Amino acid sequence: MPTPKDPKVRSVRSDGVETRAHILQTAGQLFALKGYGRITSKEICEAAGTNIAAVNYHFGDKAGLYGAVLVAAHAQLVQLADLEDIQRTDQYPQQKLRALLTLFVERAADPTLSWGLSVLVHELMAPSRHVAALLQVAVQPKVRIMLGLVAQLLDLPVAHPAVQRALAFVVLPCIMLVIAPKDELRHLLPALTDHAALIDDMSDYALAGLAALKRKHQAAPP
Repeated sequence: MPTPKDPKVRSVRSDGVETRAHILQTAGQLFALKGYGRITSKEICEAAGTNIAAVNYHFGDKAGLYGAVLVAAHAQLVQLADLEDIQRTDQYPQQKLRALLTLFVERAADPTLSWGLSVLVHELMAPSRHVAALLQVAVQPKVRIMLGLVAQLLDLPVAHPAVQRALAFVVLPCIMLVIAPKDELRHLLPALTDHAALIDDMSDYALAGLAALKRKHQAAPP
């Protein structure tokens, strides 16, 4: 019987990982073009050069594949590991916020975002039953880290409503940079292409707003 150290076993496992990644990439590109409802499993298999058994083996079914594509699409925008790296540093919270904004600005300018953004836009425009899984698996762990950082800056408990609102104020401009059509944005607001200056101004703007909110809530009666 072959063991995990046998070359044949390693080859099968490697092929399996590559097959899964290839199916995921192919499906992501197709879902980006047409959305979930207008793509069939047959089309995915034909484009990937595989069969339905491979899809079912790796993802369970088309729905499972789409769920995996949504998670991968969100990872193209921001990866949990990147946020965890920022969280683990011994920097001051203000420096961590700047690192967070830098991450978003650089990702917005990254030409390799490819199909992920289109998949998420399709899902946002016509939410499916899979959006709940996306929020639970991909979004919530990242939001928890960012809420913790904002709570530090406001010196408030993470559960305080002001922390959630403040996070929205910080993140929404970043989302705009990601989803706005790049050519049109460069034409309308060419100064945004100076990423170093943009990060400086976004950091100053966010920190000033957060400082004002901190003063407001410290002055509020208990």
